[in-house]
Amino acid sequence: MSTLSAPRQRLALYLDLIRWNRPAGWLLLLWPSLTALWIAADGFPGWHLVSVFTLGTILMRSAGCCVNDVADREFDRHVKRTAQRPVTSGALGVKEALTVGAVLAVLAFGLVLTTNPPTILLSFAALAVAVVYPYAKRLVSMPQAVLGVAFSFGIPMAFSAVQGGREASLAAVGAAVPLTAWALLVANLFWVLAYDTEYAMVDRDDDLKIGIKTSAITLGRFDVAAIMAFYATYLAAWGWLSSRLGTPHGWLLAGLAGAGAQAAWHYTLIRQRSRDGCFKAFRLNHWVGFAVFAGTVLAYLR
Repeated sequence: MSTLSAPRQRLALYLDLIRWNRPAGWLLLLWPSLTALWIAADGFPGWHLVSVFTLGTILMRSAGCCVNDVADREFDRHVKRTAQRPVTSGALGVKEALTVGAVLAVLAFGLVLTTNPPTILLSFAALAVAVVYPYAKRLVSMPQAVLGVAFSFGIPMAFSAVQGGREASLAAVGAAVPLTAWALLVANLFWVLAYDTEYAMVDRDDDLKIGIKTSAITLGRFDVAAIMAFYATYLAAWGWLSSRLGTPHGWLLAGLAGAGAQAAWHYTLIRQRSRDGCFKAFRLNHWVGFAVFAGTVLAYLR
């Protein structure tokens, strides 16, 4: 029995490390990427790209969790919500966690290799931002902005995968990804600022004690107002930019309205700044992204 239970226990630790039972994280990454795929392809982009971006998103978010937990292990032990994470608790070693992350990243890169050279070039930039983010909390007053870039990089990669050629150069990337698509990345960044500030509000008291910098601390008593402004900026900018890229208006507006209604509901969850309310708002944010994605898909139905 023991020879069977040990591998199972190890697998359970790995699954806990990559937050396998908490899919909200990779869904927050997935919906903007898939939405961008539909916009770039002027409709259904094909099962190959849908599969590459879905599996790649899951793998890279999981790899990011490994790096994040190693970088934050000294901080996490002082936060009740994170103290029992495998690396923080000592159940997994640093080298083992980084090895798991490296394997997952290599698998994700293997998927990128099935696309085209411009997308492969962009994947290196995406990896660099993902690795830098865990350390931004030590230097940047609003590290959520760095996370916003990391969580939005699937957007230019989607355009590159659909519209890119066979040349590997910055000029080829520029030709494949229009400036409006880069602006979509910036628009999506505001959504990340909204939901990750909600997340930061959960741990604000602990973060103040241990000296971590977060948007919830930086914004102070303006946190709730700022979150609602972030939501409004994201939805307005995304709607305007996607229409400029050719997305039909009808269902797109319906999707944006559904996302806006959810944002208004989140206000009722976070206005008292309770931990449970803020965490619930964060945890359910992937439905905001899904509403925009669903509206976009329906808009392109012929």
